Amino acid sequence: MKKKNQNSHTNRYILLGLSVFCALMMVLSSFSDIAAGPFRALANVTVIPLQQGINHVGGWLGDLTDNFSTLQQLQDENRKLKEQVDALTTENNYLQEESYEYERLQELYQLDQNYAEYEKTAAHVIGKDAGNWFSTFTIDKGSMDGIAVDMNVLAGSGLVGIVTETGPTWAKVRTIIDDSTNISGMVLSTSDTCIVSGDLSLMSSGQISFDQMENNDNPVAVGDQIVTSYISDKYLQGILIGSISEVNVDSNNLTRSGYIIPAVDFRNIQEVLVITTTKAELTGEDETGEEQQ
Repeated sequence: MKKKNQNSHTNRYILLGLSVFCALMMVLSSFSDIAAGPFRALANVTVIPLQQGINHVGGWLGDLTDNFSTLQQLQDENRKLKEQVDALTTENNYLQEESYEYERLQELYQLDQNYAEYEKTAAHVIGKDAGNWFSTFTIDKGSMDGIAVDMNVLAGSGLVGIVTETGPTWAKVRTIIDDSTNISGMVLSTSDTCIVSGDLSLMSSGQISFDQMENNDNPVAVGDQIVTSYISDKYLQGILIGSISEVNVDSNNLTRSGYIIPAVDFRNIQEVLVITTTKAELTGEDETGEEQQ
């Protein structure tokens, strides 16, 4: 019974408090126009600047978020563009390599047509001696492919050299620019013969030398072509060696000598044609010069 009286008093106090609050609100509403001025002034000094600052910070944070999102997108786009550039670069390099290979094969085909009277086989260079020039190198075909010593080797527009050694699947080639090389050459326009000598010291100027050409009435000039002669013991006749870049009469007044620009770029040889017949086989003589049975 006592507890019930206590709850009744509590409810009465709550009702009384709500009544007082409502009366206070009615009084304040009647004085709102008078009180609004000071409160508005106070708000202008404190609340509004604070609100503006909060709005500014909020805007700055929003811009920062947008900028970060934009930066992330740009980084992703940049990464994708780099990947595309790398892919295009790789594809371009591949296409250029194919284009160069096509040009080299076209050159070999034209060379094959120029010497169509000889049977030939193509081979790739797989090694070379130290140095900038291809004075001696190794190809990827050997005795199992029908390659033999003294077979003539072609590239570019003419004569590269001669096979000097063979293995089952490889062969070594000594080129016409090697210091130990001497070839019987001939001026194509006059048939005057000479000796063409390899000289690596001259290759810095892109030349090899010739000498022992008879000083006769036949005109020999710069630009004339030198080919292998009919009296060469190992080189087949008529293969282009190069063109004359300089010719002089020797001091004995009996012979002429000078320099030749080779028909082959001896700084870069990748594929060659090997003539699969030797001079000895064509002439019916063996290496000692005796007639074969």
